[in-house]
Amino acid sequence: MLVLTHRHADVTIGDGVVLGPRFDIWMPAAATLHIGAGCEFRRDFFCEIAPGGVVELADHVIFTSSAQIQISTSLTIGSRATLGQAVMIADGNHRFRDHTRHLLDQGYDFRPITIGANAIVMSKCTILNSIGDGAIIGAGSVVTKPVPAYCVAVGAPARVVEYFGPPELRPDFVPVS
Repeated sequence: MLVLTHRHADVTIGDGVVLGPRFDIWMPAAATLHIGAGCEFRRDFFCEIAPGGVVELADHVIFTSSAQIQISTSLTIGSRATLGQAVMIADGNHRFRDHTRHLLDQGYDFRPITIGANAIVMSKCTILNSIGDGAIIGAGSVVTKPVPAYCVAVGAPARVVEYFGPPELRPDFVPVS
């Protein structure tokens, strides 16, 4: 059963989308969620979109289980991107450097996030920045800086360790393996 309680929300769900158990969206004010055809949310998916935020998923995006998304600006995920178990995606970081003020009183730094087509994010990753087409993010990684297309990035913070795409697209900073 699908229950819509926020009539102010712009929500579209494409054909053939699978909404598993405990699929939940929180949109306290006008915001946008567009889900392309054939997407899968296998279980325990929670998406929090702040007022004015936009989440757009292309066709055939897969979330395996226990995903959490918190968006205040925008999140765009390309076709056939796959996100493993316990992935967290957030487009903001708490400001914290003023020791005289509580963390919650210092505001946030936000950035739009794009996860490219065919990108793979393995289990237990935290995504705080964009990921290029076809990139692979190793399990347990924390993406704090953009990851270019066709790169493998691992670690906390994630760093690019390999490139496997077309030679003409190789980033200058990635060594030839």
